[in-house]
Amino acid sequence: QVQLVESGGGLVQAGGSLRLSCAASGRPLSRYNVAWFRQAPGKEREFVATILRIGDSTYYADSVKGRFTISRDYARNAVYLQMNSLKPEDTALYYCAGISSGQLTTDARAYDYWGQGTQVTVSS
Repeated sequence: QVQLVESGGGLVQAGGSLRLSCAASGRPLSRYNVAWFRQAPGKEREFVATILRIGDSTYYADSVKGRFTISRDYARNAVYLQMNSLKPEDTALYYCAGISSGQLTTDARAYDYWGQGTQVTVSS
């Protein structure tokens, strides 16, 4: 079983950048597709980005495409989310999640492992 811990959230002005980290322990993160989700108050959890365990292919939600980049560091057993050109509507609690299936999915219900989340707040 893999344990996930997010970090890197904070308060930033619109147009700024943040880099979120998802550190894994227990098992190599390379065994999993890893995704970032976010949840704003009063809203459902939504898919942000994913990186696949085979070939490190990536896929993004339209709302973040061109601004966010997901990447994997095998040596550090971690996945990152670089967020640029942040907007107030990006404000949310950000979670990383893992799934052992190699199939791409944006459905949060399919993911087996979750971190506790890290808060991102973007001021206007």
